[in-house]
Amino acid sequence: MRSHARRWRPSSRDRSKARVNTILQTIWDGLTTARPLDQVNLVLGIAGVVLMVRRSLWAFPVGLAAVAVQAKLFWAATFYADARLQGFFFVLLAYGWWHWVRHKGAAPELPVTKLGWPARFGYFAAATALTLAWGAWQQAHNNAAMPYRDAFIASFSMAAQILQVRKNVENWPVWVAVNVVAIAAYWSADLAYTAFLYAIYLVLAFAGWREWARTMRAEKTAATRTREAVSA
Repeated sequence: MRSHARRWRPSSRDRSKARVNTILQTIWDGLTTARPLDQVNLVLGIAGVVLMVRRSLWAFPVGLAAVAVQAKLFWAATFYADARLQGFFFVLLAYGWWHWVRHKGAAPELPVTKLGWPARFGYFAAATALTLAWGAWQQAHNNAAMPYRDAFIASFSMAAQILQVRKNVENWPVWVAVNVVAIAAYWSADLAYTAFLYAIYLVLAFAGWREWARTMRAEKTAATRTREAVSA
């Protein structure tokens, strides 16, 4: 005799709730079960970005420590290219520390500046060309799942870091683009914890963009008033 009882199937709402719970559990596990060095890396990374948003010189020693830890983690995981890339960031941060102190003159801090459109196009063209070349090389020489995506993240991160140590406000929209691509990439790979970390960096990038733009306007207004007072 056949049973006419309907087999229970979870509703779309139940499935969505279960997925959200799984994602939250993955994020919690990542925060609580990560190795001590990974947790140090997370704290240093977030602290460094927060300090950079505030335009504090402490962002540089914290950033130097962060990339040193990241290099060690990448090297231990045999991601040698990523480890060497941290060396590039280390040199840039050391230069930025010197540049912010050396060129501020008598002002309390080095002013925030913005690029003209030709310079913006130049940075974009250079980062795009590096992305295409690097992506093509990866596609031909290794088994990277998404070689052009990885090349984009690395190439535009380099451009953003250069703009940041030069104290150009354009560094923040570039970081926004990098973080958006990274979030999408890690989310599609079911790496919820890593996507969560980049979501934090995305929020901080928007905060940095807003804060540096506000500071730049305030500095421009103050400079205009000073010139008017001198000429009066």
